Amino acid sequence: MSTPLKPLADRIIAEHEAPESKTASGLYLPDAAKEKSIVAKVLAVGPEVKYLKVGDRIVYKQYADSLVELKFGGKEYISVRESGVVATL
Repeated sequence: MSTPLKPLADRIIAEHEAPESKTASGLYLPDAAKEKSIVAKVLAVGPEVKYLKVGDRIVYKQYADSLVELKFGGKEYISVRESGVVATL
């Protein structure tokens, strides 16, 4: 999947994964109770990114100072520095 946004330096452009709509015990959650996911799919990487590639699923710091939420073309994206990524899935 490509994105119209091109990240610079060590930035990553990613898209949030859909939040869980059902708990582990089988209860369905209303929209108001769903938390924003901290898991995202990488759509584009900047030229200085060393350890991630397009298609990776990442866990990122929700309150990182380098996190930027973007709305472009009716879709929501995040831009985060590679150092703001905690893990890959």
